[in-house]
Amino acid sequence: MSFLRSIFSLIFYCLNTLFWFVPIFLFGLIKLIPFKPLQTLFGVLAKGCASNWVATNSVIQNVFAPYKIELTGLDTLKRKDWYLVIANHQSWVDILVLQRVLHNQIPFLNFFLKKELLYVPFLGLAWWALDFPFMTRSSKSQLKKNPKLKGKDIETTRKACEKFKTMPVSVVNFVEGTRFTPEKHSRQKSPFKNLLKPKAGGIAFVMQAMGEQINQIVNVTIHYPDGIPTFMDFASGKVKRVQVHVETQGADDKLIGDYSADNQFRVQFQAELNTLWQQKDAQLEKLK
Repeated sequence: MSFLRSIFSLIFYCLNTLFWFVPIFLFGLIKLIPFKPLQTLFGVLAKGCASNWVATNSVIQNVFAPYKIELTGLDTLKRKDWYLVIANHQSWVDILVLQRVLHNQIPFLNFFLKKELLYVPFLGLAWWALDFPFMTRSSKSQLKKNPKLKGKDIETTRKACEKFKTMPVSVVNFVEGTRFTPEKHSRQKSPFKNLLKPKAGGIAFVMQAMGEQINQIVNVTIHYPDGIPTFMDFASGKVKRVQVHVETQGADDKLIGDYSADNQFRVQFQAELNTLWQQKDAQLEKLK
């Protein structure tokens, strides 16, 4: 039975993606025309199609792989505002859960993606058309070999955020930078029981680029009571419950500064994030 559920789920996910990919991609091509009102109009239309894609995905889940969301803390959110959304990251399922929980509560979610994901069939081009930022993170070894790469990450983030200033948007950042696994947790020697170490650079650069626009930080904690699922676990209906806790706080001016050049600000920002991560760790223990 679970095998059939997964087959039907995948078929309808693919059909839904292909159906909405066509207008989203066409609108993305039209946005290449250097005429601002036209770009704004078709940007709104592309986001509308993407919103319908998310809504249909939720219907597919309800039909073929229903699960219960135990949700706390979702209030005072509105669709016409600028948000920074941060969350712990354990599985690709996190993205579907975030989209379902926050759909129509805040503006469409824009994820920071690794540049390699641009080449995912159909989805990569759809993400491009929706102005998802594609990031190329330079490792310490790469920076050592080529010092000219220093600052490129910041510039990429700044350019991506420029597109978000004209209409309300929700920028999503998985602060740990990668999915949680016991192996990664052990290798990092993470001081948190249920989380990897948070990386401050990404959200610091977003705040630096968009601090004037972002009014709220939405802190989402996701927990899977029956164990962290794979996407196929989710598609086959093996996930029965997901616990989600949402906290919203104002974007404080003290979170805006030059993370790359101001050492005092960098230390302060990382300390603020570590405190937030300690609270998230405690929240996960409470959900357990």
